[in-house]
Amino acid sequence: MGAEAEVVVQLQHTIPVLDVPCCSDLDVKSPETTILQFIPSIHSGSFADTGPRRFMEDEHIRIDDLSTHLGSLMRFPKPSAFYGVFDGHGGPEAAAYVRKNVLRLIFRDTNFPETSEVDGAFLEGVESSLRQGFLLADLALADECNVSSSSGTTALIALVLGRLLMVANAGDCRAVLCRNGEAIDMSRDHRPNYPSERRRVEELGGFIDDGYLNGILSVTRALGDWDMKLPRGSASPLIAEPEFRRIDLTEDDEFLIIGCDGIWDVMSSQQAVSLVRRGLRRHDDPEQCAKDLVMEALRLNTFDNLTAVIVCFTSPDHQELSPMRQRRLRSCSFSAEALYSLQSWLDNNGSH
Repeated sequence: MGAEAEVVVQLQHTIPVLDVPCCSDLDVKSPETTILQFIPSIHSGSFADTGPRRFMEDEHIRIDDLSTHLGSLMRFPKPSAFYGVFDGHGGPEAAAYVRKNVLRLIFRDTNFPETSEVDGAFLEGVESSLRQGFLLADLALADECNVSSSSGTTALIALVLGRLLMVANAGDCRAVLCRNGEAIDMSRDHRPNYPSERRRVEELGGFIDDGYLNGILSVTRALGDWDMKLPRGSASPLIAEPEFRRIDLTEDDEFLIIGCDGIWDVMSSQQAVSLVRRGLRRHDDPEQCAKDLVMEALRLNTFDNLTAVIVCFTSPDHQELSPMRQRRLRSCSFSAEALYSLQSWLDNNGSH
């Protein structure tokens, strides 16, 4: 099954590194040495599969050129891109509704900031609009007659604006950045067994039973699931409030993986990054890499639906030919002993 329910548009400022007031323990600082020179060059691919489940409940969206997609109504730093993965449960209705309406909810129903420059006020405005969009989607699911009150969805959104990468997450989908081959988690899985989530749930009158919220749900944050939430305006153990993480991209940041929990149940962040990186260096095809990642999760006997989105920020050629990497390459040298050993090995091999 190919990448379904997606929107695709193709494309191509200096951003300060600032601390995020929310989730400051998750902030990542970018290497300052390369910020001034780098402009992301974005291309992406995705793949989804039902896996061993009977029905597909995942949805996703990918837009490589957000400005063109939304038209002249919005003004953003360039490049601009938007990605989302929505992992439904209790039926596909909630995830399908959010995918269909997410752009309207975030960019038209909130006071999303417009500018070609990025500063602290803009960053606060973007975060505020994303948070409001999540909460509006949650409330809309309560009123949507075509969505069962027992249907819900996790939601992870990645937004690229210039060199800014911002991730908003509610649930257990995960975004992982590859920086020089190293995996950097850009989100935190909202699972009941995490101490901070367990503490919040219990303070609001909920309980954790065998790793499940109120003995029913395997996540502590989700949109929908109104049969588990208290009446509107009341504090509920299950919330739609997203957590945020952001970073200023540099030439060391190669790609982002966004995947549903069916991938992370059987693979670590580093294993996924290493697999995708090998594929991109062979063929620079993020669509094929997304499929390879899903197929590897199936081989490892995942038990869930599978969705993967790969967002590339640089091409392999750029990675190999960048001045910094050339300097690193020139700094490598062999000792005289190593060269002698290599020559001896070649001589002996040649005599056979």
